[in-house]
Amino acid sequence: MSLKILGALVLCLLLIQTFTEKTFQAEETYSNPVLVETFTISRNSPDNFSGVLGIGDPSVILHDSTYYLYPTGDNNGYDVYISADLVNWSKGPRVFTSSEPGVWAPDVFYNADDRKFYLYYTVNRQIGVAVADQPDGKFSERGKLIKGAIDAHMFHDEDGKYYLYYVTYPGFRIYAQTMENPTAIKGLPIEILSPSEPWEKRPYPLTEAPWMLKHKGTYYLLYSGGGADTQDYAIGYATSNNPTGPFTRYPGNPIMHKGDGIFGPGHASVTKDLRGNLWMVYHQQRDGSKGWDRIICIDPITIDIGGVLHGKATRGVTQPLQITMK
Repeated sequence: MSLKILGALVLCLLLIQTFTEKTFQAEETYSNPVLVETFTISRNSPDNFSGVLGIGDPSVILHDSTYYLYPTGDNNGYDVYISADLVNWSKGPRVFTSSEPGVWAPDVFYNADDRKFYLYYTVNRQIGVAVADQPDGKFSERGKLIKGAIDAHMFHDEDGKYYLYYVTYPGFRIYAQTMENPTAIKGLPIEILSPSEPWEKRPYPLTEAPWMLKHKGTYYLLYSGGGADTQDYAIGYATSNNPTGPFTRYPGNPIMHKGDGIFGPGHASVTKDLRGNLWMVYHQQRDGSKGWDRIICIDPITIDIGGVLHGKATRGVTQPLQITMK
């Protein structure tokens, strides 16, 4: 076979591969919600909640090309949900069980330094930590960290320092706590955000669900405000050049809010796909009714050249999905 013919064959194969990849990418789509599950709960303590509870408050990590999602579930523990693409989820094992009810809003952090997975849980208005060797393994409790608090989130900065963000309950003020390591507190907490804007007070004052991003030296604190059991729940962000603040709210807040069939988007986590794109994983209210019947959704977010973070909540809208394509 001549080099000329061989070159032509190679070119044809490359064109076929390119066409196939582009066609495959064009056909990959999704629409929200991506995960729905509900529980019926009846009890009188510790928070007197009874009724329908839809999974919400999702914390998502990407590990070894697989996504692991940990949501608020039946109030007695946490189950893990597993996916290769953030859209098609299978329910995995129960990874944590509490002897107390009122189990809410988990956060799971993979520590590359010791190759352990750390679960920051909220149980009966206290934050504790548990550890596992695998993302879908059983988490063993290491002890309570903070009383009168909910919505923990661990952030590991590029300089190796650890910061635990959480919310006081009652009060709904967001604090940053420097950590000696993933299980030990160092020093005193610093208040970094409290309800002050009109959208954060509708129908009652609340700032919660902190999640930290760092982009080009700027710290982006995502948070939720407004009534968590209402359609007015929404997502905003604030920025700082320091992980403990002071933080400045984005003047265009909230960036995700109700409208056009969207009800109460909130309590977000953020993960990267295999191409480095950012995805917000969060919950919406199923409808405009007051309560806790939530559904899990995903939408892309971007940070533009001016440092502004952009995102939009969607539902029932078909849009491109290229998460698994490198």
